[in-house]
Amino acid sequence: MTDSKLSLVERTAAAAAKATPQPVLLRMRGLSDRAIAWAFITPTIVLLLAINIFPLLWAIYLSFTNYRANRPSAIAESVGLRNYERVLTDPDIWQAMQTTAHFVFWTILLQMLIGFSLAYLIDRKFRGHAFWTTIILIPMMLSPAVVGNFWRFLYQPQIGLFAYVVSFVTGIPTANIEMLGNVSLAPWAIVIVDTWMWTPYVMLICLAGLRSIPDYIYEAAEVDRASPLRQFWSITLPMVLPFIMLAVLFRGIENFKMFDMVNLLTGGGPGSTTEVASITLKRQAFESWRTGYSSAFAIVLFVAVFGLANIYVKALNRVKQR
Repeated sequence: MTDSKLSLVERTAAAAAKATPQPVLLRMRGLSDRAIAWAFITPTIVLLLAINIFPLLWAIYLSFTNYRANRPSAIAESVGLRNYERVLTDPDIWQAMQTTAHFVFWTILLQMLIGFSLAYLIDRKFRGHAFWTTIILIPMMLSPAVVGNFWRFLYQPQIGLFAYVVSFVTGIPTANIEMLGNVSLAPWAIVIVDTWMWTPYVMLICLAGLRSIPDYIYEAAEVDRASPLRQFWSITLPMVLPFIMLAVLFRGIENFKMFDMVNLLTGGGPGSTTEVASITLKRQAFESWRTGYSSAFAIVLFVAVFGLANIYVKALNRVKQR
């Protein structure tokens, strides 16, 4: 390091020491680096605990009571495990869980297939690949509220572009193409929107995995006269698999909590066709005002997601260790 750089560092340290109050400076001189580090991060940790841990503990407490948020002055009575028993035996809850599983499965499947395909094509570094990468990433940059309202307009049977495109390809009249009001089509309408919005996210993760593969591995495979298909199955796919599994984990957790997109597009309708678990939870908590019951449902969802994610992470670690 040159003398000029040393003098710059010394001047910066001197200025920082001069700006520090004298009592604080005297106390910090007697602390170790570890203690100083904890002094800086402790306020952040306390804030995170207050924001995340306290609501969770409060929800656990409410789940054992008959508390209703619209009656704050009423005394909350303990009901034991009755709320959990009702949640686990309620057919409407299981129907919502099945609907959620349907969304999670199909959105992840489509996003993985399309996202990996786009990443594989962009990794070829063709002419203009940077421009097309930016264009593909645009849906992910938009707010879910904007995306929901945008696609709700596109799905309109009379003026929506989606209906005109489908009518042009199939010949079906636009008035008969009711994506959001049709019991059979409404779930797929939401799957299409979520896939359009979050496929770029999966593409970025897969692209990072493809770019992490060293070139000398492919060079050695070419020396051994391995075909492109053989290289893909023996090199590309196994080495990108941890990244694909990581994308599945992230998107699975987010789609299990899917709320804003469904609420904006269908509100859980028509009927209860698209009523996912988060919509059911909202209705129980803020429409029926069954706060204790909805808290128990929230805890059940948390345990389910946490348990499945924990099992999946263990499988991911085994794949990474191969």
